[in-house]
Amino acid sequence: MDLGIAGKTALVCAASKGLGRGCALALAREGAGITIVARGAEALERTADEIRRETGSTITTVAADIATPEGRAAALAACAHPDILVNNAGGPPPGDFRQWDRAIWIAAIDANMLTPIELIKATVDGMIERGFGRIVNITSSAVKAPIEVLGLSNGARSGLTGFVAGIARKTVRHNVTINNLLPGSFDTDRLRTTLRAGAGAKGTTFEEEFEARRAGTPAGRFGTPEEFGQACAYLCSVQAGYITGQNFLIDGGAYPGTF
Repeated sequence: MDLGIAGKTALVCAASKGLGRGCALALAREGAGITIVARGAEALERTADEIRRETGSTITTVAADIATPEGRAAALAACAHPDILVNNAGGPPPGDFRQWDRAIWIAAIDANMLTPIELIKATVDGMIERGFGRIVNITSSAVKAPIEVLGLSNGARSGLTGFVAGIARKTVRHNVTINNLLPGSFDTDRLRTTLRAGAGAKGTTFEEEFEARRAGTPAGRFGTPEEFGQACAYLCSVQAGYITGQNFLIDGGAYPGTF
């Protein structure tokens, strides 16, 4: 299927590895020009080179922390008028809520709620004027089914979800859609960090937690960043213009509910 986004420009955050990289690669395969942002310059440049070699697309890099005003300014200077915005940021650390003070909460909210809102605010009016826009927020399956040790993520990402539910109904008549992708267990650094924290809390080993999580997924495996990116690319397509304000859970069937 031709997704109709060849020649479009995309800003993809936290894209040097993991799910963000998967999204950048999928969009580049469709012929979009990509600006990728991440804190680590070395990993960022390596990812950019790999995507360029495979796809031939134009890849611009911005080594910055997207959760800071300076990082957002640098990203928007490099990609001032994106047709596609993929919001993503490293998740806040796991732990016990009793140990989190106000500063820790504010950092989590800044990165996982307020930063996406700031980027939407900076780009959505331009998308409306041009008559095309696709915004995809990478959140978490924790929005649907909270994860005990990820209370910071549960709270901050749920706040973003509530915000998107309102604004997405106002932009869609202009062919600008806003949706959320909710990853479950994907084989990423984030998953490994969470499993190590769980192992420490329970007195088990990382290997035991890794295998238990894998075996407990109905799909019998972890998801891959590449397949996650392909789902993102579809939501950014011309075919997805009638989809907005939705939360797409991609978890291999782990969530047991009907709705």
